[in-house]
Amino acid sequence: MEKYPSWPKGLPWKGSRSLIAARGFKSLLLRSSLKKLEKILMPLAEAIGRNKYLMSIRDGFLVSTPLLIGGSIFLLIANFPIQGWINFLETTVVNSSTGQTLASFISKPAGATFDIMAIFAVIGIAYSFAGKMNTNKIFGAAVAVVSWFLIMPYSISGSVDVAGKAVDVSLSGIPLGWVGSKGIFVGIMCAFLSVHIYTYVERKGWTIKMPAGVPPTVEESFAALIPAAMVMIVFFTINLLFGFLGTNVFQIIFEFLQTPLLNLGDTLGAMVVAYIFLHLFWFFGVNGGSVVGAVFNPILQTLSAGNIAGEHHIICQQFQDLFATFGGAGSTLSLVIAMLLFCKSKRITNLGKLSFVPGIFGINEPIVFGLPIVLNPTLLIPFVLVPTVNIVISYFAMAMNLVPICSGINIPWTTPIVISGFLATNWAGALLQVLLLILGIFIYMPFIKIMDKQYLEEETNMQNDEEEEDDISLDDLSFDDL
Repeated sequence: MEKYPSWPKGLPWKGSRSLIAARGFKSLLLRSSLKKLEKILMPLAEAIGRNKYLMSIRDGFLVSTPLLIGGSIFLLIANFPIQGWINFLETTVVNSSTGQTLASFISKPAGATFDIMAIFAVIGIAYSFAGKMNTNKIFGAAVAVVSWFLIMPYSISGSVDVAGKAVDVSLSGIPLGWVGSKGIFVGIMCAFLSVHIYTYVERKGWTIKMPAGVPPTVEESFAALIPAAMVMIVFFTINLLFGFLGTNVFQIIFEFLQTPLLNLGDTLGAMVVAYIFLHLFWFFGVNGGSVVGAVFNPILQTLSAGNIAGEHHIICQQFQDLFATFGGAGSTLSLVIAMLLFCKSKRITNLGKLSFVPGIFGINEPIVFGLPIVLNPTLLIPFVLVPTVNIVISYFAMAMNLVPICSGINIPWTTPIVISGFLATNWAGALLQVLLLILGIFIYMPFIKIMDKQYLEEETNMQNDEEEEDDISLDDLSFDDL
């Protein structure tokens, strides 16, 4: 027998069936829309997830992550937002002959990581890409670094004071600008092209064959000789051609490719669009951070390095990690708190208690898959809306100088809220995080209460069924019914 929901007292029954039918049609329409969206996003996610170039970029940057975090610790110590501490470091002389202070010594580990971060990127990306091309990873990384330095201009321009006059000079040396954030995009291209050439020559069989009995390391070294030489010849030729044109590859790529990409990535619109796609992927059970991050994170990391160098970028890696979401994708720490404050069902409250501590440190898989959020239309809107609101409010707060921009210091994404905001900016950033967290709670509240009502009804019905089963008496049993 068809069941209809109970109609509120005092309201006429007229039109109720059509209303129920309309609700069913809306539900059907929503499911149909989600299926269509899934058909579009799932193949896209699969294509990106299997793309060896994007995977190599993602895995390659992981090489530099622990080094940059280590350098950030020293950078944080050198620039801790307490003026008395900064004055102490700047006035304490360590080397009296050179006048170097404690501040310069503490800042050196940061320079040893951030100033040469492109080298780590080239090595890591080439190593990862060589593995995916089924060739020697070590030699793949080595030829990539060599090819990168082959096209690099070994000149440093500046000015010196001669008899009270500034004189422009040009010296030979490796410019730190190109081995830092400015050279990342050229490094990525060199890593892919050099490994491709190396693999091509190797598969053609243009290698030196050693007799049996030669140690494997020696055999591999001689086998790599001709492929490595071919890579060097190609990049030498490229450098020669650009030399005839009076320029170099780094300058051309920076002006015509890297700068436009950085300008695009440093916009509110690009950040919002990227995060909408990131959360749509998560909604369908795909790790959106891995998919979108493979494309967007290199831009964000370059912008962060620019902030360390004194540039002014609101959008950067720390902006994404510390102000877009709290507690993981969807800013689910707000959701967990809303579950604990406003929900009554045991299923939701128990899950909230279990998820609270991991959520503080940015781990939200218990919520995403346990509540669930995946393929749950009820939570789709706030799951996408809350991070978007966080991004927009944080952007304008920093644009209006209400909150300082992120310093570029690489603070781990697992750092709890308030602490991370204070370290990345100052007390204003910590306060902004708290306000956004509270706002997220109220956005999530009506949606999670809908689920809570549903779960509470299910728990009540289950309890009633169990009580009915317990009330069965032996007196009610009769052999006549058999």
